[in-house]
Amino acid sequence: MKVIYKICLALFLFSNISYTQTDPNIFEKFESKFYEIDGYKINVEVLGEGDPIFFLPGGPGNSHDYMQGAFGQYYKTNTVVFFDWLGRGMSDDAKDSNEYSVEADVELIEKLRKRLKLDKISLVGHSYGTIPAQAYAIKYKDNVKNMVLINGFHSGAMWQANCDSYNHYAKTHFPEKWVAVDSLRKLGYLSSQDPLKTVYGDFPTKYIYYHNTTLRSKAPKTKYRGWAGDVYTTIIGKDGDFDVSGSMINQDYRQQLKDVKAKTLVVAGRYDGVSTPEFAVQYKTFMPKAQFEMFEQSGHNPYLEEPEKFYALFDEFMGVK
Repeated sequence: MKVIYKICLALFLFSNISYTQTDPNIFEKFESKFYEIDGYKINVEVLGEGDPIFFLPGGPGNSHDYMQGAFGQYYKTNTVVFFDWLGRGMSDDAKDSNEYSVEADVELIEKLRKRLKLDKISLVGHSYGTIPAQAYAIKYKDNVKNMVLINGFHSGAMWQANCDSYNHYAKTHFPEKWVAVDSLRKLGYLSSQDPLKTVYGDFPTKYIYYHNTTLRSKAPKTKYRGWAGDVYTTIIGKDGDFDVSGSMINQDYRQQLKDVKAKTLVVAGRYDGVSTPEFAVQYKTFMPKAQFEMFEQSGHNPYLEEPEKFYALFDEFMGVK
């Protein structure tokens, strides 16, 4: 679903709809600081005081900016940490694309925690960001206080199942468009190759990312890299919209989630076509102690679609006053 994801990201990053919970000038309050980690410059933006929260964006090709637009205001109550993974946003590109992996993203969280001299941290991941969040909370369980998983994935198998679900939806709801996809697939085109990439990305997204497609999110005025396609194809696979591979397919946290020590909130959207309810509700089984909340009027971005409910829930869970 890379192409759809990229198009939707571009769509929702062009307006300045302001909610009472967010600050329309939030980006101006942060300043980039580049930390050298493993020979690469990593863009990190930290602000505030109090219990630290790391915000982990999706993709896995996205920069941190859209998360900062939605959660940057928490600098008023917490130390908030936004950063760009290697090869994304303003961080350096890897010399070898094989350096892009879920495992590397997990280790970057730990290296930043140490570099910032923080003890326990909280993790808030959205979409792909929930993958390294869970992996970190499993591997470094004593370092995580709270964890919020927003429209996420518990395994590579779930990512593949959701791709299959979306493709079934696209085929059955838009058969006229699917004819072109099917023809290109028979010619051997992968989802990361044009012209299939363009054709596939042209499908309507109402029941995929947004239930309310009029919504937009804030974006910084300064130029930034919002999407890194090479990172996506390395982690998810060159044909990742149909056949998930890369390091993603090897992720499976289902049997380990019950042992996570962090207090956990799992958020899902009823109309989410990326992290579909069919699989999202499985968290109730795999994390029986976690708080699970289904947003009935949301797709993949409930903090935009049902902001009053979302932020009230988030504040209560995180103990924000």
